[in-house]
Amino acid sequence: MKRTIVSSWMCLFILLSCGCAGLSKDIELSSLLQKKRHHEVIRILQKDVDRKADVSSFQLYFLSGAYYEVRDYERMLKAVDLLERKIAGGDVRIYGADLSPYPGILRGYAYLDQGEYDKAVKAVSEAQAVLNRIGERANGFYHSQSIEINAVLGIAHANLNHDAEVDRSLAVLRRRELGQGILGPEQHIAIARVHMARKEYREALEAIRDPAAKVSGPATAFYDQTFQELPKFFILTKCLYETGQVKEAREGYDQLLKHPQITQVGGLYWPVLLDRAKIARAQRQDWEAEKLLREAVEVIEKQRSSIRSEAGRIGYVGDKQAVYQELIGLLVAGNRPAEAFEFVERAKGRALVDLLASQNIAPRSGDRARVQSAYRELARTEWELGIVGDAGSGGDDKRTRGVAVALKKDLVSQAPEFVSLVSVTGTPVNEIRGFLAEDEALVEYYEAGKEWFVFVLKRDGIAVQRLGALDLDGEVRAFRATLTDPASGDWLPRSRGLYERIVAPVSGLLQVKQLTVVPHGALHYIPFAALYSGREYLVDRASIRILQTAGVLKFLKSRPRRDRPTVLILGNPDLGDSKYDLKFAQEEAQAIARILPGATLLLRGEAKASFVSRSAGRFDRIHFAAHGLFDPENPLNSALLLAGDGSHDGRLRAGDLYGLNLDADLVTLSACETALGKITKGDDVVGFTRGFLYAGASSIVSTLWKVDDRATRDLMLDFYSGLLTMEKGEALRAAQRNAKKKYPHPYYWASFQLTGNSK
Repeated sequence: MKRTIVSSWMCLFILLSCGCAGLSKDIELSSLLQKKRHHEVIRILQKDVDRKADVSSFQLYFLSGAYYEVRDYERMLKAVDLLERKIAGGDVRIYGADLSPYPGILRGYAYLDQGEYDKAVKAVSEAQAVLNRIGERANGFYHSQSIEINAVLGIAHANLNHDAEVDRSLAVLRRRELGQGILGPEQHIAIARVHMARKEYREALEAIRDPAAKVSGPATAFYDQTFQELPKFFILTKCLYETGQVKEAREGYDQLLKHPQITQVGGLYWPVLLDRAKIARAQRQDWEAEKLLREAVEVIEKQRSSIRSEAGRIGYVGDKQAVYQELIGLLVAGNRPAEAFEFVERAKGRALVDLLASQNIAPRSGDRARVQSAYRELARTEWELGIVGDAGSGGDDKRTRGVAVALKKDLVSQAPEFVSLVSVTGTPVNEIRGFLAEDEALVEYYEAGKEWFVFVLKRDGIAVQRLGALDLDGEVRAFRATLTDPASGDWLPRSRGLYERIVAPVSGLLQVKQLTVVPHGALHYIPFAALYSGREYLVDRASIRILQTAGVLKFLKSRPRRDRPTVLILGNPDLGDSKYDLKFAQEEAQAIARILPGATLLLRGEAKASFVSRSAGRFDRIHFAAHGLFDPENPLNSALLLAGDGSHDGRLRAGDLYGLNLDADLVTLSACETALGKITKGDDVVGFTRGFLYAGASSIVSTLWKVDDRATRDLMLDFYSGLLTMEKGEALRAAQRNAKKKYPHPYYWASFQLTGNSK
């Protein structure tokens, strides 16, 4: 729980120090905050700030706290900056206490709410250094500030998996002297929050139920006794649920769902709906569970700007994907595959939006100025929806939500692909089936918690098969270890084992010439071409293409074949160190140029990233024969390593691709690990392939592991020769089958995969 920043004990302290209420503006403001009349505090103090009246440090602390409570983080941080300047000017003490640590504490709260845990640690660590310098004897707020600092540190470190640091914060929070007097509730609630962040629900429940956590005495005058804080009641109810006390948890969740403010707190609302739905399913009330889960999905997809805040302030680590997983499992169990599939696609879209949230993505279609203006207005509107409204004003957010819906509709009509990256969009099953060829099957996998499902779409229908609880992570790691070691001899039984688990259950539906595979989780890391049935490889049966989501089909452009396509080939870029030279990559680039007369061939120092950024949009085909670097922690920082110059460092990063404007029928990444990307829990993989598709490429050929230089050259020459008479998917299939005859081990030929349009 995150209590009101200006705490109850502080209000009582001010009252006792000043004596008579009504004579002190500070008492009036503090009273308003404790009654949750944050907007009144903002109106009073922001007016003074705007007219440059003298506003004390303590009042700026009140203003920061009020903005925090309504989740207006932008204005909160501006108020904190003013507070810091005021303190630096000498306005430091109030009622015998020192305000100096508060700028760092306040910033720590804001960063924690927004999931920026490293920044939160840095901010409150600076506050701790200030607190240490002041010392306990000179600061009447010392114990309260220590509780606040260590609560933020404990939660942030728990989210960063820094166990030793969490233990240190808990040790400080348990010190007896911190909870003396009226600070007991603050101390025990902070301890509960840190345990929540660790998913230590028994310990959190013990802390929240400790008699010292209960507000009593004069401080009760400043609290709503039914709901002292929504987050505090959520902690109690969540801990009851997780410790098996389901009857009490159900009553608590029902009470939370009836609270008039719960819908304004998206970060609490969706986990309450999820757990209540799980209880309903366990009690065989599937209709009730479905209603609750659909509402949770709507909350998650609409309240984008506020969804993280409450989780941050509580410490609760909630996985939004769990909502989709629960609903998909329910729909599959009810034999409703089409509806389940649509939520699979929405789940993957949710994960993509979360991962790309900070990426500066420009629209590629429609009236760009209009699209960007509409998106800025949508972002502002969603930001307003994320701010807790003024309950006393009598207004509601229905009009604002209407504006958001209208803006989103306009954006979808103007730039649908842009909207697919910045908001959750779904594509109906029938529309996806319409993009498939008569002899094609789309196979989409989905991991829902411990369960795996596989959906098969064809022009004439959809089917779903439950694969059961599979430890595919371990199997995929073992399989890849044999694939990436050409000396390994046990790849065939591992390949057959995976085939039996993920392909054989639907093999009867896959008697087609073209397979479109949409992997999930660990399956993004395996070459489906190399899965072995006991008689043949999958590549022997059909041509295979990979998609990140089925919904991307509606954005794939089919360009007419040109007799003389414009081609850009970049080979063996000069990286300034001979150990990075790729002899066969240079030979590969030169040989492909001979197959495609008129190609622009750039080798060594001429193979510049700056040229790609500036001129790649005028080529039909682009071929990179270069090193690739995959960054699993920051996938948008993964890069193709090209030659640098005075205007560019030579790294063409995955994140840069969203700013390119290509018109390419084919981009070939004959480099290392270029098909890899960040596996999120949702999970669209974000890496080179998604970036090139968004930039305007129709198809991408990429690799799953560090490839052999000589074998790659041979396979690529076969591929480009095949393109003279065959479609892309069939040309890659033929090249891989030829390479398999010469190099039987899949290490040499199975790494390559086609993403996007196979025609």
